[in-house]
Amino acid sequence: MAKLKITQIKSTIGCKDYQKATIKSLGLRKIRQSAEWEDTPQVRGMIQKVRHLVTVEEVRS
Repeated sequence: MAKLKITQIKSTIGCKDYQKATIKSLGLRKIRQSAEWEDTPQVRGMIQKVRHLVTVEEVRS
């Protein structure tokens, strides 16, 4: 299964509480911080909720 590299590119200041919680649950705290996750429907749904705050790259292992 492929992995996704998720990088936060914008601040969560002024965002709704559920968006802040989603960023935190993805393991991101600072701008330009990255986290790698397995490509699952659950992770894709989380990315969809905060797509304006993150970039996503597919990583081949």
